[in-house]
Amino acid sequence: QVQLVESGGELVQAGGSLRLSCAASGRTFSTYAVGWFRQAPGKEREFVAAVSWSGSRTYYADSVKGRFTISRDNAKNTVYVQMNSLKSEDAAVYYCAAALMGNGVQLSTAAPYDYWGQGTVVTVSS
Repeated sequence: QVQLVESGGELVQAGGSLRLSCAASGRTFSTYAVGWFRQAPGKEREFVAAVSWSGSRTYYADSVKGRFTISRDNAKNTVYVQMNSLKSEDAAVYYCAAALMGNGVQLSTAAPYDYWGQGTVVTVSS
């Protein structure tokens, strides 16, 4: 069993930066790939980024590539997403999720994820 808690969401100006954290409980967390998804009001949930269990492989949505960086610290059971050059369209509830299995293509969908956090709100003012 893995429990995930996101934090770091807040109001930020367009062009600014935020770092979101996903803290996990469970000694097996280091064996899970972790993804970040987001959902804006009235829109479908969409993939943002994912990182393999070791941290050696990362995957990004085209919309955030070059601006967001996902990383993990397995010693702290935490995954981060550093978000730079934020745009108004980045405003959403951000969720992290953990998947025991999945390749890069699969991890960009919700299907392989077994556990989800409650979300943290990112608001971007223009």
